[in-house]
Amino acid sequence: MSEGAGQGERDMNPRVGLIMGSDSDWPVMEAAAHALAEFEIPFEVGVVSAHRTPDRMLDYARTAADRGIEVIIAGAGGAAHLPGMVASATALPVIGVPVPLAKLDGLDSLLSIVQMPAGVPVATVSIGGARNAGLLAVRILGAADGRLRKRVEAFQEQLGASVLEKDAALRDRVLGSDGKVTGE
Repeated sequence: MSEGAGQGERDMNPRVGLIMGSDSDWPVMEAAAHALAEFEIPFEVGVVSAHRTPDRMLDYARTAADRGIEVIIAGAGGAAHLPGMVASATALPVIGVPVPLAKLDGLDSLLSIVQMPAGVPVATVSIGGARNAGLLAVRILGAADGRLRKRVEAFQEQLGASVLEKDAALRDRVLGSDGKVTGE
């Protein structure tokens, strides 16, 4: 597995495993890596196929905690068995990312990942929602890390401030400074 920690740093103690069924999933999954890097969360990244390398996938899932991994983000398209199979082989939290493909636009992946049997939970984000998967991993880690939790809270406040700025800009653009709709 390759490792990353943002700004190109290499960290020998990754906390998050970022895996996908194929390297073609990277354009979607890269957003999770960026979210983790924003919060300086070290992660490892790799291709682990549930169908083409099932023994490797099981080994990855079974040894992740021993390697210091605390959360696994698994992205897959089509049948999308990777997140569920990984969840069946580890006690770590698994976040599934449905990767959209040319057919069905990722709906097949979403349904496959979200419909898990009782006792094998997979937290599932939206189709192509790798950024939210990364942010959810940060929140999970933040539950036991007060400093990280404070950073998440600051991030949330920044999101709220951004909405207020956009609201003011839209009102000014549409209503103008005199409160009347512009363009009339």
